[in-house]
Amino acid sequence: MEVKIGVTYANRELTVDTDLDAAAIEEQVRTALDKGGVLSLTDLKGRRIVVPVDKLAYIEITTSTVGQVGFRS
Repeated sequence: MEVKIGVTYANRELTVDTDLDAAAIEEQVRTALDKGGVLSLTDLKGRRIVVPVDKLAYIEITTSTVGQVGFRS
């Protein structure tokens, strides 16, 4: 799944490709928001992205488009 994270006072959004499904991502977001602190996600390459929950503007969960090359008709 592809997760786009909007951060307040940041010009660009963060994009994370992860192997988690949408329900698991939503559960992590809900847990982070309930407990406070940080939202932590790991991408497909093993990199960890950590965002303070008080700085979250929005989170968009979509299907990943990794591996598409060339023209589509």
